Amino acid sequence: MKRPSPRSALALLLAINLFNYIDRQILAAVEDPIREHFHVTKYATGFLGTAFILSYMILSPIFGKLGDRTSRWLLIGIGVGLWSLASGASGLATTFAMLLLMRCCVGVGEAAYGPTAPALLSDLFPIESRGRIFSWFYIAIPVGSALGYVIGGWANATWSWRAGFFLVVPPGLLLALLSLLNRDEKTAKPQAAISSPAPSPSSLLHNRSYILDTLGMTAMTFAIGGVAFWMPSYVLERMQSGAAMNPEARKALLSHIDMLFGGLTVVAGLLATPLGGILGDRLRPRFGGAYFLVSGVGLIVAFFAFLLLIITPFPAAWILIFIAEFALFFNTGPSNTILANVTPPEIRARAFAINIFIIHALGDAASPWLIGLVGEYASLSVAFILVSVLMLIGGLFWIAGAKYLAADEAKIIESVA
Repeated sequence: MKRPSPRSALALLLAINLFNYIDRQILAAVEDPIREHFHVTKYATGFLGTAFILSYMILSPIFGKLGDRTSRWLLIGIGVGLWSLASGASGLATTFAMLLLMRCCVGVGEAAYGPTAPALLSDLFPIESRGRIFSWFYIAIPVGSALGYVIGGWANATWSWRAGFFLVVPPGLLLALLSLLNRDEKTAKPQAAISSPAPSPSSLLHNRSYILDTLGMTAMTFAIGGVAFWMPSYVLERMQSGAAMNPEARKALLSHIDMLFGGLTVVAGLLATPLGGILGDRLRPRFGGAYFLVSGVGLIVAFFAFLLLIITPFPAAWILIFIAEFALFFNTGPSNTILANVTPPEIRARAFAINIFIIHALGDAASPWLIGLVGEYASLSVAFILVSVLMLIGGLFWIAGAKYLAADEAKIIESVA
């Protein structure tokens, strides 16, 4: 076993995160053919996303506690291997219940990875560069999500909806093996501080920046989690405009939508995600709450772009989809950097795990099936209007947190000095 350099660790974790989001969005890309194959409702297929999130969020605190006490690379390797195998098994599902169970297993694997990877990166890189580092790490969200739509749409058009799930298994198992070959390099605690009592996760209840950041991320996660799951079906519904369409034509149109949406997502994410982190790092010396301000302004811009999207016809609506995605990805690096900067190293994995539990329990654990429920009885446009309000609320939480960030960062710097 070897201890990787910070940059090689970032590269490996970025690759893993890439396949993490490829796997998630393959399901969204083939929601329509899955619904047709198993003869279920939008409410039911929406619950596939919810089932994954439920297992992910419930088990994250357990793995977060382990991540503060044992080898993080071991947990990451096990998690990646498990979710890769479960994803492949999703393509083998012969019943809707089996598919639901496999999505739960994917969530178990990701729970071992979600809180430990950012905590590991926080140990490897200094506070001055974390905005950029987390932006590079989370650039996997738009790129991986886009590739998930593209791979899922292409595999469905070429073979069937099952094929996309099979394609992610070999690279996932390789990344799991590479993780297991590494060992941790945790930041040593200063000798003078060894006798000090270890911080407790309950201290997060008094951490204003942590609480407001988590509230903002919860609102955003509710909105973006549901929208990401339903966007291909929403565009299909809008472009089809109620007209009858034979199955082959519908399949071809959905593949085209997946490809175009995936392309817009990857371009918006590649531009906005690193830009948000760089801007947060550069503004930090002048504005103590820079990471909050960058995140909040981006989410409020996304809110207005999303409202315009709902009333704008296609193909012009594609421009607003791009603007909304660009603004949403702008906050990814800064909002996660806040979590790293205001939590003690000794409980950082648990802090990320608690954040994961809250933002998903109150966020996208409910939004996919709630949007599906409203879409079933009204329309996805109506559901999206209701959801867009959460973007505005999340942005206001982040703006409110700006005045606390500098002081909360200073407390952590002082505690480890």
